[in-house]
Amino acid sequence: MLDALNLDQLRMFVAIADQGSFSAAARKLHRAQSAVSNAIANLETALGVTLFDRTSWKPVMTTHGRALLVDARAVLARADQFKARALGLTQGLEAELSVALDVMFPTAQLVELVTSFQQAFPGVALRLSVEVLGGVPERVIAGGYDLGVQGSLPDIAPELIGHSLPEIPLVPVAASIYPLAQQSKVVTDVLREHTQIVLTDHSGRTDGRTFSVFSNRRILTADLGSKRAMLLAGLGWGFMPRSFVEADLGSGQLVELDLAERQPRSRSMPLFAIYRRSDPLGPAGLWVLNKLLSTAKAPASGRRRN
Repeated sequence: MLDALNLDQLRMFVAIADQGSFSAAARKLHRAQSAVSNAIANLETALGVTLFDRTSWKPVMTTHGRALLVDARAVLARADQFKARALGLTQGLEAELSVALDVMFPTAQLVELVTSFQQAFPGVALRLSVEVLGGVPERVIAGGYDLGVQGSLPDIAPELIGHSLPEIPLVPVAASIYPLAQQSKVVTDVLREHTQIVLTDHSGRTDGRTFSVFSNRRILTADLGSKRAMLLAGLGWGFMPRSFVEADLGSGQLVELDLAERQPRSRSMPLFAIYRRSDPLGPAGLWVLNKLLSTAKAPASGRRRN
């Protein structure tokens, strides 16, 4: 009997629930009221349950009806997504878009980007990966990811096209209980004697290169969350994206260190949107690229690095 189900019946069922009556649903759907009534009767027969109590002048949704309404909405949403994806494929839209992001990429910006992407491309699956240092360009060059947001590395590999994005402000921090937190104008020689917690790279693309590393004693991690936890525990000091530790600085759990000297590279980290030169981005990929570039201070045409 369930084979008798169809999407038209489900749309009428949901329309009645949303509009409050059979007649209002019929007007909304531009259908005759008799057609709506017959569709619901057939749906009830196919399901073997009563969806509306018709004993009063106005049909009232039953307990079974309210329970099944949730599923009906879900089925219709999936059907609409199915049709949107099929339409997108015929128009050259990607079935899936994969994006690799540097660990420093602001979380709030990522959430906003994904939210907007889902609204713009409900039929496209979005696959994300968070990487450290050379991990982003490595994934994009290998072909596993369509687009990347590369951080730390100021140079763009020859295989890639890159666009400059706003830099990420960095701040040297330590727990309020850490000895350096109580000092002013901390010189480099003093920093060398204290443990620095440093993000490390497993990609091999940064072998022999360090970025704002001062200390001889180091704790290496590939995860920004674990780095923050170790900083809060007073295990050392380190540079962090300001947005990531803003709340900790506000609460006093972390303190911004007063360094006597800071090079520009330790004040902010460059970001670049990258993709393979040999593989032009599809519609969804171009949308993400343009969304990223819309946050840049200068037009993309003036910030391109080939």
